[in-house]
Amino acid sequence: MFEQLPALADANPNIALHRGYRELLLELHAGGEVEYVRLGGDGITHGSGAPATAPDIVLKAGTEAWQALLSPTPRPGFQALSTMRRCGHLEVGGDLLAYHQNLLLLEMLFALCRRPPAPPPARVGTPYVEAVTGRYLNLDFEGRPHRLYFEEAGEGVPLLCLHTAGADGRQFRAVLNDEAVTRNFRVIAFDLPWHGKSSPPAGFEREVYRLTTDGYVGIVMAVKRALGLDSPVVMGCSIGGRVVLHLALRHGGEFRAAIGLQSALYAENQTGNEEAPSRMVMHRPDVHGGKFAGALMAGVMAPQSPAPARWETMWHYMQGGPGVFLGDLHYYFVDGDMRNGMAAGIDTSKCPVYLLSGEYDPSATPAMGRALAEEIGATHFEVMRDMGHFPMSENPTRFRDYLLPVLEKILS
Repeated sequence: MFEQLPALADANPNIALHRGYRELLLELHAGGEVEYVRLGGDGITHGSGAPATAPDIVLKAGTEAWQALLSPTPRPGFQALSTMRRCGHLEVGGDLLAYHQNLLLLEMLFALCRRPPAPPPARVGTPYVEAVTGRYLNLDFEGRPHRLYFEEAGEGVPLLCLHTAGADGRQFRAVLNDEAVTRNFRVIAFDLPWHGKSSPPAGFEREVYRLTTDGYVGIVMAVKRALGLDSPVVMGCSIGGRVVLHLALRHGGEFRAAIGLQSALYAENQTGNEEAPSRMVMHRPDVHGGKFAGALMAGVMAPQSPAPARWETMWHYMQGGPGVFLGDLHYYFVDGDMRNGMAAGIDTSKCPVYLLSGEYDPSATPAMGRALAEEIGATHFEVMRDMGHFPMSENPTRFRDYLLPVLEKILS
């Protein structure tokens, strides 16, 4: 089943670069068959005979599961190794630390088998300057000075955009440049403290970053007040899609509406941290935290999303500061959990809540989004087909087909 891997991988310079560091032996179980793939400095080999040395990583899945992964358009739950593992379709054995260290390499390796058609080369044409302005906002927050970076475009009703865990406001680049949005909305996307171009506050070297519900709600409200935003619409994705619920609950009267992308009452910690020798895989000195985070994000996007947009989304995660993604996940998994019934207190007549869920997201699934919509009596709920966890950045063209009708409803 995997005999084509050596020829495909040898043509990829990034895989060649990875395998140059250390030899890696994979034992692949497909139903009752066992195959071996060895990655080394002298190349990649494939065979079915048991080698003399023990495998570094063992991957076990049914034949149909492997076929689903390798198909041109995998169905939800099979778009990546990490997704298959999360959904119970793949068992990982051997050296789990080696698996985490090489997850990006493994995802790249098996994705090669799909061999999608090469996209036509992108062209800018005549050089142009985007109508997006970037500035810094200086403010005191929780008794300390902060310097926050934000970008904005358009005019009209303020639309405050909140990025995902471990990333930054670049995820909303397409929204900021969409004239169908900016003709009626003043779009604003800011980087949370510690993220993107927003530096940590002075003294950060003496603390460990950890995002809490109070801190997250507090910084959004501080930015709202500092920029003088009157009854803005707030739109957030992932952790941003959770905090819009807390904002609607605590400050609903101050917002015109809330748009939750990949919103759910809770999320399960399935990042792999709990299974490694150290629980903090993303912050170990012997694991490249950026590569690991990027690889995890490959598993929550839809395979139909354009490759340049998917990889740009992953790149944002590869650039995150040490421990920042992990600190955001404290809010996502623990402190921001809303399964205690508090979400039922959201008054959607005071602050309408619009929910959009990508069908390929294994973290905040459509079923979880629907359950949230039923609990709070959401103003609108819709499943975005062929979309994953990052609709605004992984497939912005498709996303606008869902966003524009919601914005029209809010204006009317």
